[in-house]
Amino acid sequence: MIRWARAQDADDLGQVFYAAVREGPSPYTEAQRAAWMDQPPQGADWAAHLALLEVAVAEDQAGAAIGFMSVEPGGYIDRAFILPAHHGTGVFRKLYDHIESWARDAGEVRLWTHASLMAQPAFRAMGFSIIHHETVERNGESLTRAKMEKTLA
Repeated sequence: MIRWARAQDADDLGQVFYAAVREGPSPYTEAQRAAWMDQPPQGADWAAHLALLEVAVAEDQAGAAIGFMSVEPGGYIDRAFILPAHHGTGVFRKLYDHIESWARDAGEVRLWTHASLMAQPAFRAMGFSIIHHETVERNGESLTRAKMEKTLA
């Protein structure tokens, strides 16, 4: 099931974010993953950040969060994270469809993101193109990502 996030979801989404970065297979080294995220985001600052976004949440049959995707006005997809056990099950596509529907209703003309090496194939499958690759520094580690976009016709 896909639904819009509620304020009380913040800490659960922080756990999903952490697990998506730190667990399962990854093209990033353990040092890069630890530099990207050393602990799950939680608390008032994290909740306040999420409150500024439109956040779609995927739940399993028991109602537990298994993934989420967020978008800002202007069409920037800020976060897109799925628990590793649910990769390849269509959760990304369902979240993305929810976000794209919101964007079209909001009159956005494009969606764009900074996609990790893990996320680039999923965004390409949704019709995104790579604008350029870039490297960002996080806590002494270099992480490669790509700026990607999709025009909404």
